[in-house]
Amino acid sequence: MEPIKVGLLGFGTVGSGTYTVLRRNQEEIKRRAGRGIEIARIAVRNPAKAAKALNDIGVADAGSPAVTDDFNAVVDDPSIDIVAEMIGGTGIARELVLRAIVNRKHVVTANKALLAVHGTEIFEAAHANGVMVAFEAAVAGGIPIIKALREGLTANRIEYIAGIINGTTNYILSEMRDRGVDFATALKGAQELGYAEADPTFDIEGVDAAHKATIMSAIAFGVPVQFDKAYVEGISQLAAIDIRYAEELGYRIKLLGITRRAGKGIELRVHPTLIPAKRLLANVEGPMNAVVVHGDAVGATLYYGKGAGAEPTASAVVADLVDVTRLHTADPEHRVPHLAFQRDRLSDTPILPIDEVTSGYYLRLRVADVTGVLADITRILANTGISIDALLQKESEQVDDHGKGETDIILITHETVEKNVNAAIADIEALRTVVSKVTKLRMETLN
Repeated sequence: MEPIKVGLLGFGTVGSGTYTVLRRNQEEIKRRAGRGIEIARIAVRNPAKAAKALNDIGVADAGSPAVTDDFNAVVDDPSIDIVAEMIGGTGIARELVLRAIVNRKHVVTANKALLAVHGTEIFEAAHANGVMVAFEAAVAGGIPIIKALREGLTANRIEYIAGIINGTTNYILSEMRDRGVDFATALKGAQELGYAEADPTFDIEGVDAAHKATIMSAIAFGVPVQFDKAYVEGISQLAAIDIRYAEELGYRIKLLGITRRAGKGIELRVHPTLIPAKRLLANVEGPMNAVVVHGDAVGATLYYGKGAGAEPTASAVVADLVDVTRLHTADPEHRVPHLAFQRDRLSDTPILPIDEVTSGYYLRLRVADVTGVLADITRILANTGISIDALLQKESEQVDDHGKGETDIILITHETVEKNVNAAIADIEALRTVVSKVTKLRMETLN
């Protein structure tokens, strides 16, 4: 049987990694897919650079793929069966993916931003044209979390997903905790090691993780992709002192992507989160990724591995190429739906605003060290229906000539609705004895 032909758009880290893995393991892959998979054409902005990269890989013979700077020529080529989009972004990538679909070509993509923002449009177009869009590499690199959610856990009613799904921020937080450095120092170290981009905004402000959480939420709960409804908060404002205080209280801080089935809707949020130190997720360090999925039948399952890099991500891309090859001639109505649920059975369950989310909270207050301040704070919390689970009061610092000073009070609350906490914080900050803004972080026990 003739090999299935792939047109590769982009030949950067993931594109070249995909070519390398596919070439190195071609015999094994052919045995699994039932036929060969061949990258026949590559479209890049700089063909000379791509040709050099191919030469460095060791491909310089007559059978090497044709390289062009004309992306449309690859997408329109009638000999191409699958278009693998490795460009990134939501501009030209969207145009090329939709054009490929209209040309009735299957699509494999690692582009989480594209799917989080335009997924509904892309999946509708794919259904209308009878083709597949495969996107395992879009979430958590080499970890097969999409396949687990779409297929492996299909018997379950998913209760929640909580994941460390951005390696850059996890590395920074690990450095802040292990070395006691501030955010800026940890970020600089991540950039020097290549874990963070020169412009790290998408990573450190939580946008990258929110793209991935949005995709997982849609698959887990059978709703359309709705990135615009996600609550997104990054780690750039996180203080090293809060990491130390969390540790004293038995917690670690991670940037989590969380989506949960709640009474009135679905939670979809990304933010720094306190996790009990004894949880496996709390002990994922450095640039690694991990995702906990809780189903009603299976309970909690953990998926751990490298969430980025050339070959880990290529592992997921090639797995998608194999899946598409196996199902290339299958009846479209009998393929696994893109979002796991049949498209006419997607739910309109709303995404909850952050004010309606229920969580535990970590509150740090800078107060004047005077009699009655703690009583005032606990009275305000009680009046708002918030109970305290743990309290840490530090020794006074910078005591003046009259023996007066300031101190930190750290409170851990039981679960409550966010709007109640915000109301309590407003009243607490109005106290004359509270000398700075209250620091608020959310907590998850992952029970």
